[in-house]
Formats: sequence, C-alpha cells, structure tokens
Amino acid sequence: MRGLCYLFLSVLSQVGSEDVKVSGHVGRNVTLPCVYNTRDHGPLDFCWGRGKVPSFKCSNGIVFSKNGAVRFISGSRYQLLGRLGDGDVSLTILNAQPDDAGVYGCRVEVPGWFNDHKANAYLAVEEVPLEQPVTHVILAATTRRQQLIPDDVSVSKHAEEDHSTLINKGKAEDFFTAFQEVGNICRLAAIVSFTLLLIPIFISAERRPRQIQLLKTLTMENV
Repeated sequence: MRGLCYLFLSVLSQVGSEDVKVSGHVGRNVTLPCVYNTRDHGPLDFCWGRGKVPSFKCSNGIVFSKNGAVRFISGSRYQLLGRLGDGDVSLTILNAQPDDAGVYGCRVEVPGWFNDHKANAYLAVEEVPLEQPVTHVILAATTRRQQLIPDDVSVSKHAEEDHSTLINKGKAEDFFTAFQEVGNICRLAAIVSFTLLLIPIFISAERRPRQIQLLKTLTMENV
C-alpha cells in the first residue's frame, strides 16, 4: 500500500512539470528559466533547489519565497533578477563554475490540489571558446603595410626621377632649339654682311673698265 502511494505521488510530481536544457560558460552568468502566470492568483510562493522537483517543496533548497518575502539559503552567487511581480522567478547564477552543472528544480505553489507549477533545468557549464588571435592579424596587416610602403616610395622616387629627367630633357631641347635659332640668326647676319661687302666690290669692278676706257679716250684726243 505504501509502495502504491509513493508511486502515485511520484507520478503526480511529474505532472505539469517543464524540462529545459540550459548551457552556460565558465566565468559568465547563466539564467535558469522559471515563469508562471500571475493573472489568476497574483504573485505566489516559490522555491528553487538542486535536483529535480520532488513531491513536496524543493530538495537542497537554494532560495524560497513565503508571503512575498524572499530568502536565500545558500550562496551569494544566486540571484533573482526577473520581475517577481510578473511571475518571472528565473534563477541567475553569477560567475558560473563547472561544479554548478546539474539539475535545478523550481516549484511555484499554485492554490489547489496538485496544481503546483514545476520546472526542471538541466544546466551544462562549458569552457569559454577560444577566440581567434586578432593580434596576429593586426601584425600581419602592419607588416604587409610596411612591406608595401618601400615599394610605394620607390615608385614615387622613380616617378620623380622620370619627371625630373623629362624636365631636364625639355630644358636641353629648349636650349638646343634656342641655340639653333641663334646660330641661324648669326648665319643670316653673316650672309647679309658678306652680301653688303660684295656690293661695293661689284660696283667698283663695274666702274673701273669705264674709267680705263675714259682715260684711253682722253689720251688719244690729246695726241
């Protein structure tokens, strides 16, 4: 008979229970959910404990509420950060550790026979995943940028040298052109001067035969 009663109570303890799996990371906060509807009865008494919700109350109690007064039994790392007046009695574990892994039970005492709201949270606490080393990426980018800078500077220097060469070449061409123009002017001046010198000679050469002829004529007349 007692066995049947125990079985009956065990079955009833699982009726209406909610099971949820929660994952957390070492050193970070993790929240185990437990929410009920306050519309019909308003804020109700509740409790949290380690292990699945038993037939009555909570096993290995962590925190419980009685007539609106909340009392923590063990550990300052357990907090109720939800809006209790709205039915959010979720349990938050600060700075989670591997030892915190396991099953947690929440019971909300709803008026009536076997009406309690029950929730079992299965918590797994894992190590924080390693993040990719951003430093290497920054160093690689910096090294790459430093490798590119000399090339840019070299290109800039070559461009400046080419530009300087073009300028010097242009100046040389301008000087040579000017020199050619000066040479042409000098040659033209020489030709003009030489021509001017030849004109009197030609004139003198033309006059001389006439003068000789005139002298011969005068001589013959005198004879």
